[in-house]
Amino acid sequence: MHPSSFIPTLILSISIASNVFAQSDITDPTKRAEFALSSLQIWYNAGTGLWSTTGWWNAANIQAMVGNFAKVDDNPQLQSLYDCGHPLIDSANLNRASRIFANTLVQAPPQNPQPGVEGNHNKKRENSNDTFVMFNSTVMGTGYNKLLDNEDELVTVYPEDWNKPTGQYVDVTQLPIYNIADKAQVAAADVNDWLDGFYDDDLWWALAWIAAYDVTHDKDYLTLAESIFAAVASTWGTNCGNGGIYWSWQKDYVNAIANELFLSTAAHLANRADAKATYVAWAKKEIDWFTDSGMINERGTINDGLTSDCNNNNRTTWSYNQGVILGGLVELNRASPDSSYLPLAAKIAKAAISELSDDSGILHDKCGPYCGADGSQFKGVFARNLQMLHDVAPDDVYVHFIQTNANSVWENDRDEGNMLSIDWAGPFVNPANASTHSSAMDALVAAITVK
Repeated sequence: MHPSSFIPTLILSISIASNVFAQSDITDPTKRAEFALSSLQIWYNAGTGLWSTTGWWNAANIQAMVGNFAKVDDNPQLQSLYDCGHPLIDSANLNRASRIFANTLVQAPPQNPQPGVEGNHNKKRENSNDTFVMFNSTVMGTGYNKLLDNEDELVTVYPEDWNKPTGQYVDVTQLPIYNIADKAQVAAADVNDWLDGFYDDDLWWALAWIAAYDVTHDKDYLTLAESIFAAVASTWGTNCGNGGIYWSWQKDYVNAIANELFLSTAAHLANRADAKATYVAWAKKEIDWFTDSGMINERGTINDGLTSDCNNNNRTTWSYNQGVILGGLVELNRASPDSSYLPLAAKIAKAAISELSDDSGILHDKCGPYCGADGSQFKGVFARNLQMLHDVAPDDVYVHFIQTNANSVWENDRDEGNMLSIDWAGPFVNPANASTHSSAMDALVAAITVK
C-alpha cells in the first residue's frame, strides 16, 4: 500500500505543441483557462476515466471543475444556449466536458478502491468483540483508508496496484461526443460504483454528477447523484447530538468536510431534483446541526472536526473546509431563502481570506508548498465555492482575492508547458500533477466570472 502523496508524478509523454504559444502576457481569463485545460488533459486516461498522478476523490473535484468551466464559458451566444437548457452546444469546452462525463461514468467504476462498502454485507466480523474490517465484494481486504497525519494533513492510502495505467493511452478528444442516443450507459449506472465507505468521497462524486447534469441536462446524471446522497443520508446521526454524519463507515470521527458536503449536495439537489422539499429539509437539518456543533470557531473559520466528546478539536482550518460550506449556503438560500445564510457565508469567506492568505493576498494551506495529493486539491475547492458566493452576493473583496490569486497562478506558478503547481504565490514547484493543476485551474475559472 502507498499513501497518495507517493503516487508517481509521471507525465504522459504526448505532445503539448498546442500550448507553445501560451505566454505570460495572456491576460484574458478564458484563454488562460483554455490553455490550462489542454494541459490538464495530458493526464486524463480515457481508458480508466481518471486523471493519472492523483486520486479517486480528486477525480470528482476535477470533473466538477471541468463542468464549472464549461458553464462559465464567456461566449455570450453559448451561454444563452446553456441557460435555455440546450444539452449539447457546439463548443470545444462543452463537448470536451460532455465526453469526459460519459467516459468517466463508464470507465471509472473498476477504479473505485472500495466499491459499495456501505452495506453490512460487505463487512466481516474480525473477532468476538464485534470489530469489523472492510472488505469489497470479493471478500478481499482492499487496503483503502483515510487518516490525518501528525500535521493534521489528510492522507489517503490506496491498494498497492490501484489505478496503474493499463493498455494504450486514449485521448478523450478521440472519443465519440456523448449524445442522447447513448443515454443507456448513464441510466445503467450503479450507485455502488461510486460509494467507498468514506462519505466525503461519496459526496464529492455526487457533486461531480450534478456538475455533469448542469452541463448536459441529462436527468440520469442527476438521478445518480440522488442515489449517492440517499446512501449517505441513511447513515445520519452521530454521537454528537444524534445529528450530522460521520467521516466514514468506521464511525470514529465527526469532521467538517463530510458534513459540509452533505449540506452542499442536499442544497444542490433541492434546486434541481423533483423532491425539492425533502432536500431542503435535509439541508436545513444539516446547517442547523453544523452551526451548533462548534466547528465554526470564534474567528469565523472552520476547524477540521470534533473531539470524541464533541468539542471543536482546534485542528487545522483547511481551505476546503472554508469553501464547501459557501456553495452549500448559496444553494440553500436559492432553494429556501433565509436572511442568515448569505451573511454567514460572507463571514466565513472573509475570515478565511484573512486567515489563510499571505501579505500579497495569495491563498495557502498549512501543508504548502509540499502538500500530498490530498492537500494539494484544497485551495481550488475554496476558489470554486467563493465564485458561487460572489455570483449571488458580489463583493469587491472576493473580486480582488480571485483576480490576485488567478494572476499569480498564471504568472508565478506555471511552467513552459502550462502545467500549474502547488504554490500559487510561486515559484513553480516541480513536478506538477493533476491535483495541483486542477486546483489552480479552479482559480483561473473563477476569474472568468469576475473580470
